[in-house]
Amino acid sequence: MKRELSHDRRVLFMTLAAGFPAVLVAMLLLWFGDFTPKVQWTLTIVVLAFWLGFAFAVRERVMRPLQTLGNLLAALSEGDFSVRGRAPRGDEALGLAVHEVNQLSRTLREQRLGAVEATQLLRQVMAEIDVAVFAFDDDGRLRLVNRAGERLLARPAQQLLGLRASTVGLSDCLEGTAPRVIDVAFPGGAGRWDLRRGSFRQGGLPHHLLVLSDLSRALREEELQAWKRLVRVLSHEINNSLAPIKSMAGSLKDMLGRTPDPVSQTADLTRGLDVIAGRSEALIRFMQSYARLARLPPPHLEPLEVGAWVRRIAGLETRLPVRVMEGPGVSIAADGDQLDQLLINLINNAVDASLETGGSVRVGWERRNGELEIWVEDDGPGLADTGNLFVPFFTTKPSGSGIGLVLCRQIAEAHGGTLSLRNRDGTRGCMAKLRLPL
Repeated sequence: MKRELSHDRRVLFMTLAAGFPAVLVAMLLLWFGDFTPKVQWTLTIVVLAFWLGFAFAVRERVMRPLQTLGNLLAALSEGDFSVRGRAPRGDEALGLAVHEVNQLSRTLREQRLGAVEATQLLRQVMAEIDVAVFAFDDDGRLRLVNRAGERLLARPAQQLLGLRASTVGLSDCLEGTAPRVIDVAFPGGAGRWDLRRGSFRQGGLPHHLLVLSDLSRALREEELQAWKRLVRVLSHEINNSLAPIKSMAGSLKDMLGRTPDPVSQTADLTRGLDVIAGRSEALIRFMQSYARLARLPPPHLEPLEVGAWVRRIAGLETRLPVRVMEGPGVSIAADGDQLDQLLINLINNAVDASLETGGSVRVGWERRNGELEIWVEDDGPGLADTGNLFVPFFTTKPSGSGIGLVLCRQIAEAHGGTLSLRNRDGTRGCMAKLRLPL
């Protein structure tokens, strides 16, 4: 088999070949000229020495920088980014090549340092978060687990890594739909878990990421707070009704034990019974309002033309003209009855506020970021307490039930939207914004 010459030998032979014609002419002139043998041999040795010496010098001049670049690249491939090359001049081809290699070394060093710091941060975050994280390879073997995962499975990572998902009791979590909520008992705890899955590649091989977050504690805390708010509101409303009823019943009982003027007694009894009846009716209205809030049905979606809907609801208000600011022609899928109630409540609140100051009310709609935005704007005194706007049964109106805005927000969220209220910027009044998906 024919063996190819190496690069350094090719450079040497090409250099020798480049000087061979001149050496051949010199030898012919020397040996066929009128020179003594001593001169001929002396000059022959000198010419050959210079020829061979320059040829090997050229090879060295070409090969040494290539060897230097090779050493630099070898250091980079081994992860040693501290080695730097030096070139005599930076404006020639060799200098530019060495400069680019040095620049590549600095860039790779910075990238590796950033990757190391990011990896360390990721490990620290995974270790500290109270969410169980597991990573399985394509064979279903556990390759990564954080501290929360160790606590969930009640075993250290050294005993878990390499085990199959079925062995650690997570095979069902790798199947089915995701995300979803599951009720599962693990060795380290039982309850409701939010299950999420993902995929990534490591070393060119597919891996599966499993994340389990405990919902039980958050649900229990939220449920406790909800019960506290409910008991506080119910206690307040019921006591406000029962206290005067009890007081008036005791007064009427004492009155019946005396013998006053029959006419006066009848009038007092009538007033007392009116108070009892009024407070009883208020308590009944409160319980009916609560039942209405708790029994909101899911929306029945049908096509709804926004412009006609807004104009129709605005025309129902008779206490104050409501100005309709026309928007684009658009239709949405919504429950018309529920949205009627929502917009009626918002306009009623705006009119109530504007009647206090003699202002006006405006309603309009527009497209914004792929959503439909309906806004109601008034010139009233504004919101004094924005923190309790959506607290059930909280109201500043003497005859209010405190469920209007809560019911409106429930309707908006049931349609996949949001409801917000805020004071207007730079002027008095309030603006309510309803955002619904298109």
